[in-house]
Amino acid sequence: MKGVVEILSDLIRIRSNSAVSNRPVADYAAGVLRSRGWSTLALPYVDTAGVEKVNVIAAPPGQNAADRDVNLVFMCHTDTVPFAEDWKGALEPVIRDGSLYGCGACDVKGFLACLLTAIRGTSGKLADGLRLVLTADEEIGCVGASRLVTNNLLRPRRVVIGEPTSLHPARAGKGYCLAEVTVFGKEAHSAHPQQGVSAIYNAAHLITAFEEFAARLAVEKHTFFDPGFTTLNVGTIEGGTAKNIVPASCRLQLEWRPIPGESANRVLESVGEIVARLHSFNPRFRAEIKPLRQQAGFETSANAALVQSVEALTGRAAISIPFGSEASIFAPIAEEVIVFGPGDMRTAHSSRECVPVAELDEAVVCLGSLMQAGSE
Repeated sequence: MKGVVEILSDLIRIRSNSAVSNRPVADYAAGVLRSRGWSTLALPYVDTAGVEKVNVIAAPPGQNAADRDVNLVFMCHTDTVPFAEDWKGALEPVIRDGSLYGCGACDVKGFLACLLTAIRGTSGKLADGLRLVLTADEEIGCVGASRLVTNNLLRPRRVVIGEPTSLHPARAGKGYCLAEVTVFGKEAHSAHPQQGVSAIYNAAHLITAFEEFAARLAVEKHTFFDPGFTTLNVGTIEGGTAKNIVPASCRLQLEWRPIPGESANRVLESVGEIVARLHSFNPRFRAEIKPLRQQAGFETSANAALVQSVEALTGRAAISIPFGSEASIFAPIAEEVIVFGPGDMRTAHSSRECVPVAELDEAVVCLGSLMQAGSE
């Protein structure tokens, strides 16, 4: 029987960035699950690029994967981010200094390998209302998880979301929001700038206003986070057509990560007010805001049974996470949600991505205990 390192190595060797189908990862996991008598419900769909993707809901022997009202869900996304061409070992897992390296090692194939290993090793009765859920397209907007909620396919009471937290139960996390802002101008020959309106100059005024707004957001603290405020970032900017043309448009991407309790719309509304104010000062200023993603933060009580169970099993205190996750999708409909898994997110999305083998082994024991009927 393969151990957790062998299963994780198999998973890493499967290319599964979001641009390709996640079906091979899902099929691998389903094969392991069915070998232990679990039933699986595949929920395929086609993404905007015409690529087949699939969510999978799996249930232990004697339970029906199609039942929506469940007690405990372990959720794991199956896609990874793309990896750089110069990362020659991305799909060639290797153990070095006690850690296993490879694309997806901690984000989040390590968690999936731990789940599959725990399921293969369990021999007693499993908890009633137990599910393992595999999702597609988490890295590009939690698309698969959102489909499960939108289509009312799953109504869980408690959810463990797999992400690298160094085996701390993360009971709170920031949300993730993204908008595209296009600033419009008027083309003209650069020798006669008075005949045009520079979209890039106007975008510069807008970005300055965003920076001032970010400073105001930093005053509102949530002490459980570091940084303890809603962060704002202009991540990309592009505009203009040639060096000697006054640019007619400039497009930028604005992202923000709201702290729990703050409406996902709050920043968007403030951005709209900023645009309106700049227009009132300068009628030639025009901008359009296109929301792309709006997910609020989440927070589960420190006294929640799931939080305290994982704290007791791991001997690690609950933490918060500054990155977005599928927890934001399920927090509005579940009673208790935590994010949990081996590895450190600070190594993810890079050629440094790795997961300590000791954490894999510990996670297998913890997840197995949570699955047992006596842990409810």
